[in-house]
Amino acid sequence: MKYLKAFNTREKVLLSIILLAVGMAVFFYYDLPKCEEEQFVFEEEVEEGVEDKEVPLSAQESEVTIVLVDVKGAVVTPGVYEVSANGRVKDVIQKAGGFLEEADQAQLNLATKVIDEMMIYVPLKGETTVAAGSVTAETGLISINTADLIELQELPGIGPAKAEAIIQYREENGPFSASEDLQNISGIGEKTFEKLKDLITVQ
Repeated sequence: MKYLKAFNTREKVLLSIILLAVGMAVFFYYDLPKCEEEQFVFEEEVEEGVEDKEVPLSAQESEVTIVLVDVKGAVVTPGVYEVSANGRVKDVIQKAGGFLEEADQAQLNLATKVIDEMMIYVPLKGETTVAAGSVTAETGLISINTADLIELQELPGIGPAKAEAIIQYREENGPFSASEDLQNISGIGEKTFEKLKDLITVQ
């Protein structure tokens, strides 16, 4: 304190200002880098969070697949409709406005999975046909991609075991891309396929 008495009032004020300035300089020197570092870490975490949300959305959009299905016969609005590749015959019928009153729904397998370029024909009551999607109206060929267990056994050389194997193969590997792929089924060789090739289709 005796040293402070040696300074006059003006010198004491200047000394106080100098000490205050030094104190503030020391404070900002040690604290400012820490604040900037915390802000940088926060911004980095926000950017990572945004990227994490964008990846699943993009992946989900890429998985969406649309197929075209032609609906004919006893429905409110026949025509070609877009439907998910995981869709069923019942979904396409709904898009076509539903059945007409005179439609024979008993002849349809509404649980059949749809495939691209598939044609579904809805028969009238009293009209003789087979399940929708299994036989095309124009050719009468049996579709190995949509025919059920009973319809497949109408083919020569195809019994219950082979019919079941055909259905299991397309469920595990997807629709047949060509009639010749039927030879991938155990028990169906070249001779059996020669009997079938003019009777089947993949449409």
